[in-house]
Amino acid sequence: GVKMTNEPPMGMRANIMQSYLNDPVCDPEFFSSCERPAEWKKLLFGLAFFHAHVQERCKFGPLGWNIAYQFSDPDLKISLRQLQMFLNEFPNSPLDIPLKALVYLIGECNYGGRVTDAHDRRTLMAILTDPAGGPFNVRVKDDSYTFSPSGIFFAPPEGDYESYLTFCRSLPLIAQPEVFGLHANADIRKDQQQVDLLFASVLLTMGSASAAVGGLTKEEVLMELATGIKNKFPQPFDLEAANYKYPVDYHESMNSVLCQELVRFNRLIVVIHSTLFEFIEALQGLRVMSGDLDALGNSMFLQKIPELWAKKSYPSLKPLPSYVDELIERIQDLLQRWIDNGPPSVFWFTGFFFTHAFLTGVLQNFARKYQHPIDSVGFDFECLSEGEYSAKPEDGAYVRGMFLEGCKWDYDTMQLAESDPKVLFTRHAYMWLKPIIMKDREFFPHYKCPLYRTAERKGILATTGHSSNFVLDLLIPSSKPQEHWVKRGVAALLSLSD
Repeated sequence: GVKMTNEPPMGMRANIMQSYLNDPVCDPEFFSSCERPAEWKKLLFGLAFFHAHVQERCKFGPLGWNIAYQFSDPDLKISLRQLQMFLNEFPNSPLDIPLKALVYLIGECNYGGRVTDAHDRRTLMAILTDPAGGPFNVRVKDDSYTFSPSGIFFAPPEGDYESYLTFCRSLPLIAQPEVFGLHANADIRKDQQQVDLLFASVLLTMGSASAAVGGLTKEEVLMELATGIKNKFPQPFDLEAANYKYPVDYHESMNSVLCQELVRFNRLIVVIHSTLFEFIEALQGLRVMSGDLDALGNSMFLQKIPELWAKKSYPSLKPLPSYVDELIERIQDLLQRWIDNGPPSVFWFTGFFFTHAFLTGVLQNFARKYQHPIDSVGFDFECLSEGEYSAKPEDGAYVRGMFLEGCKWDYDTMQLAESDPKVLFTRHAYMWLKPIIMKDREFFPHYKCPLYRTAERKGILATTGHSSNFVLDLLIPSSKPQEHWVKRGVAALLSLSD
């Protein structure tokens, strides 16, 4: 059999135009049968804009959605029929009454039913109801209300069917990132992803032949690479000595955190050493080159993390050289220094294999010190000014190593600020993770910023209830409303992809 699919058109203009040319909007009876025609036609265009927005946002990758969703025409059609039905059911009520029900149906059910990530759901609702351009805001009936800061996209004044098609044709062929609430840098990120996909596809066409590289055969290149990694890679930790020096202590959970981290890193170190040893022997002809070893060699030749290592590793999107350098830094600068000199005054947040264990250890220390139930405590967050922090805080922990995507940290105002042109990632300030009783938390103008381990953002929910990528939500000071940064796709990252 032949399978056929109807792909959505490329671009905001073509997408909105298709919504008007397709059933049921193209039916004259449906288009003109609402009892509140002015509001109906404004919200109809707003819904077409929203449908195009959520589909086109996918091309920006994690900045748009953590997970790429397949929003489709049936989502739009049922939403259009519900929109007309509710306006007809409440012909004399204020517009905000049917809008509340419609926002729930469209945002939480019709479109939101496809959304499985909590932060994507937050983005979806921000797009729909943002006071600064949401198509289902009560101010949409005003002719001066626009869907984008530039004012290019707006619901045109009431007219006949042909007038809306004419208006759609007048829209720009290529929509700028500001239409989606994104920074201009988002275009760079989008183009990078398209190039990465192209190169990855080209690499898949490469055979496994022993091509010459710089005068060396593939086997010679791999031998040099494998030997270099094996020689500089540290040996496993002495767990018995570490457990003796840092025994289980009711009042110091960091001891347990350290020893558990050493166990996890040891598994990875042992796998790397053993596979490299076997691979080198296979290249020398001293053992059979198995399928796993051949796959390891191909990954190393393409500068990718081998699958044998990735199964025992923390999540990482880095190429192989950067991954090895960072892994050695985690082992030596964080763990070995911790073993030799005690807990650091500022923890390198990126360096932990299992970040949630560290966070739980900080909360446990606080709860046991002041005898609070562990489920009643949580974190407050304080961004620190520039400087050296040689002493540990009384409670909680200082952490460093985070990056911001979609914005930057301004040390002058101590708030989030817009990104500089062509700067995709910036270092975030040191933060003080302060354990507090949750009912005593004092709120301040902030952005609830998700923290992820990698720039991919999406993860797998483990049986422990922890995501393989999402860590926690940080409260970062901001003078702008939540919706602004949500539509920007702003997030904090522990590790970049380079």
